[in-house]
Amino acid sequence: MVRSVVWVKPEGAEIAEVEIAAGRLTASGTAIGAGPPPYRLEYELTTGDRYVTARLLVETYGTDPETGPWRRWLELVNRPEGEWSVSARAEGRVAMPPPGGDAAALRGALDCDLGLSPLTNSMPALRLDGDGPAEHLMAWVSVPDLAVVPSRQTYERVRRDGGHLVFRFSSEGFQEDIEFRDGLVADYPSIGRLAGITGS
Repeated sequence: MVRSVVWVKPEGAEIAEVEIAAGRLTASGTAIGAGPPPYRLEYELTTGDRYVTARLLVETYGTDPETGPWRRWLELVNRPEGEWSVSARAEGRVAMPPPGGDAAALRGALDCDLGLSPLTNSMPALRLDGDGPAEHLMAWVSVPDLAVVPSRQTYERVRRDGGHLVFRFSSEGFQEDIEFRDGLVADYPSIGRLAGITGS
């Protein structure tokens, strides 16, 4: 079943159409953010078995008050043998790092992690057997510039609150508890909070 999900964020919002079934996740979504610079973002995500990322396509765009419109594209593909490919391009001038990154540095990563999006926290949480902790190598995508770097992250299931599961997320000196409902983020305090869901 496809669910329509809305998250509100400290400086923006995101809406996505998400399907989780038979060990796979597919989604498409739109986000807006205050930046800097302010941006609009569109994405498409597909996984293979066990929620392992197969492809992420992202586009961001906005208007710089001094240099005018800008736009960026990124495509990440994770092949079954663990080899990633990274394709990126940019139009316009804006003070951000270039999009893309070193595909070789992502070798062995199972998941993408789209910056400031609650959606991509679902894959490692759905895959976790037992209470953990479990360490993951992620292909982390910075937003809105769409630069890609490897990121080591740890997920540990710490408690159940009614129908909600709470995972402790840790990465490079950062730690926060994330609440999930039916495989989707319900509350990730610094990133986003579930505001509405239909089709569940």
